[in-house]
Parts: sequence; structure tokens; C-alpha cells
Amino acid sequence: MDIQQNRGYFDVTQHQADSLAFSKTFLSNVFSWMFLGLLSTAGTAYIFAGSQSLMALLVSETGMTMLGWIVMLAPLGFVLLMSFGFNKLSSVSMIILFMVYAVLMGMSLSFIFMAYSLGSIASTFAITAGMFGAMALLGYSTKTDLTKFGSIMIMALVGIIIASFVNLLLLKSGMFDYVISLLGVLIFTGLTAYDVQKLKRIGSGMEDGTESTRKLTIMGALTLYLDFINLFLFLLRFLGNRR
Repeated sequence: MDIQQNRGYFDVTQHQADSLAFSKTFLSNVFSWMFLGLLSTAGTAYIFAGSQSLMALLVSETGMTMLGWIVMLAPLGFVLLMSFGFNKLSSVSMIILFMVYAVLMGMSLSFIFMAYSLGSIASTFAITAGMFGAMALLGYSTKTDLTKFGSIMIMALVGIIIASFVNLLLLKSGMFDYVISLLGVLIFTGLTAYDVQKLKRIGSGMEDGTESTRKLTIMGALTLYLDFINLFLFLLRFLGNRR
């Protein structure tokens, strides 16, 4: 009886060790794809911003071109397609969509080089990376369940999206925009920790090499990519030096 109990104990312990090991592998893959997406976005934005001929494809003397509007709106469609088509899409399709999405975001974000100095963009990016890394580490290492906290952050995110539209269409208040930006920084800082903990939990229950795992890796990368990009953009409103 004692031998059977000990064997059961070691089996459970081994299973926990395997789950923890794969959780680390899963998160490592998620971060690798996220960084690749960010690199693609940053490179595309820099290339477009440095080329008048490429920028002319997006904006003309009279305003945004048709391609410019497509570039601005298409990323949202890609996120919805990846989210709602998760069960039908293959992992290869998810990878292609994610990388195309990252390039489109780079084209869209090329406009920030026209509004802010290169130095302030670089310094804000570095600060964002530091904040993101600190919160990701917190989310990975904390023993506190952040589920309720994450739910509050998501509801707050919906609130600032609605508030942003109200301010854009009706109020047009600079002070209100400042408050929204501050809340955006706080929300995406919190969401980073929550999402990393959630992905760690998901990874511990996945199996290596399956199609579902590969697709969840890309969706996890997309989630953290969005946390990083939004945190960067909200911080840029505070720290960026306008041209």
C-alpha cells in the first residue's frame, strides 16, 4: 500500500514537473512570435516613414488614400478573423495572418514618425519594453490569481474605448484625452501581467506538437503583441516630443 501511494505521489510530481516544463516552452514560443511580430512592425514602419514614395501610397495632399484607409482599418479585421476563425484555420494560416497583420500595423504606425521625433519614439519604445518585461515577469511569478483583476481591466478597456469615441466625436477635450491616455497606460500595464499568467496556465495544460498548441501559441503572441503596442502608443502621448 505504501509502495502504491509513493508511486502515485511520484507520478503526480512528475506530471507537475512536465506541465511546468512545457508551460515554459509554450511561453517561450509565444514570446518568440510576439518579438518577431514587433520586429516586423518596427521595420515596416521605419521603412515606410523613410520613403516619400511609399508614404504617398498612404496619404496624399488631400488626405488619406484608399490604400491608407485600408491599412488603417484592415488590422481590426485580421484580429477578428483570427479570433472567430480559430477552429477552422490551420496553424500555418494563423502564422501567415499574424505576420501580415504585423506588417499592416507597421504601415499604419509609420504615421507616428511624422508626428513625433525619432529620439522620443526610440526612448518610449525602450521604456515600454522595460515596463512590459517587468509586468510579464510579475504575471509569470506571482502566486496571486489575477483572473478577477483581469476582468476589471477588460471592462475598463471597453470603457476607455467608448470614452475615446465620445471625446473624438463630441467633447474634443484635450484634458479628457490626457486622462484616457493615463488610464490606457494603467490598463495595458495590468493586462500584460494578467495575460502572461493566463498564458502560463494555458501552457501547463497543452500537449507539445499538436495543431491546437501551435494555434494557441500564435493567438498568445497576438495578445501580448497588442498589449505591447497599445502600451507604447499610450505612453507616446505622454513622452513623445511632437514635431
